[in-house]
Amino acid sequence: MKKHLPPVFARVRNALRRRGSSTQDAEDIVQEAWVRLTHYEREREAVADPEPFMMRIALNLSIDAHRMRAHHGEEVLAEEVVLADTAPSVEAVVLGRERLARLHICLGRLSEKSRDIFLAHRLDGLTYREIADQHGLSISTVEKHIAKATMQLITGMQDWRT
Repeated sequence: MKKHLPPVFARVRNALRRRGSSTQDAEDIVQEAWVRLTHYEREREAVADPEPFMMRIALNLSIDAHRMRAHHGEEVLAEEVVLADTAPSVEAVVLGRERLARLHICLGRLSEKSRDIFLAHRLDGLTYREIADQHGLSISTVEKHIAKATMQLITGMQDWRT
């Protein structure tokens, strides 16, 4: 059943909702703002236009609540917690293993020199210059080995499921 609030209360609540408060939090803040307004009028003087007064109180309470949640951490009910399983599915694991086995076969088809150069660059992160110095080759020859190995691996893996 929907509650019928006085128009002032509804406008303040809607302003809080537009600023990100939940419906329940907005209603709680409006109630607290009303209590503070009545206390102010009882202790001091009547407020000529209560809506802006309540709006300012409500916005300040909302800001205070946000700061408290940010500082102390927000209380979370167990039923509101959603646990997401980020582990890959069994199918994804099996397919990944099959692709890895296929890559291993493709790497085995490369010449030993091309495989060593390719892996030195891709796995070890060596530059073409470092590889060229290690193997006594020119940079151009290293580039050719890596390009050839890359093309052979692409061709070998091309038929594989993605």
